[in-house]
Amino acid sequence: MRYEVFQLAREYSLGFCQLFLECPLELCLQRNRLRGSPVPEGTICRMAQRVELPEPEKNPWEQNSLILSCSACTPEEQCDAGLMEAFHVQIINLLGAALENPVKQNRENTEQKEADRAICAASAVHQADQTCRRIISQTMKEAKDKNVLPSEMKSLAEELNKLKAEFLEDLRQGSHVENESGQQNPTTDPATSVLSSFQLEATNVINKYILK
Repeated sequence: MRYEVFQLAREYSLGFCQLFLECPLELCLQRNRLRGSPVPEGTICRMAQRVELPEPEKNPWEQNSLILSCSACTPEEQCDAGLMEAFHVQIINLLGAALENPVKQNRENTEQKEADRAICAASAVHQADQTCRRIISQTMKEAKDKNVLPSEMKSLAEELNKLKAEFLEDLRQGSHVENESGQQNPTTDPATSVLSSFQLEATNVINKYILK
């Protein structure tokens, strides 16, 4: 998602920067419990899995990024005034750098085109990941309706998540797109092939628990 925003900034020659507030999951959950209306912890855990840190050392387009730690003080304490002032200065400098150095359009840049293709591939993986999550959710509901024991539900969830990770890695590597003869099929959409195989494998997994 953050790269799509960068692309938009490049298209209109706008300033681009990222401010990431880093906070350990356990601390997020702890602070959430102190709220008058806490957010469901499952929601926070899912967000923690999806949120990605900027990687300026890996991605040149993320050079204008700032990561601040939100664990500098506990909810019961007041953050140090000097620390807050330092944060304020860093944020102002970040915004200033973004405004003074808008992203330049460079549509003929070969390196950037390669990066764009990589982002498209990552987007396909992301979409496949979302579909796999829905399949897992449906499978878990089916197992619950079939009165699978709670202890086995945990094992089922772990097995399905492991399976999802393997299939998504296959998609990243370009696997799971071969036909029965073991040759690449150019007309097969890799994501569709992976999802079809995942659906089949997920069905096989749940049957082990239901048909005991």
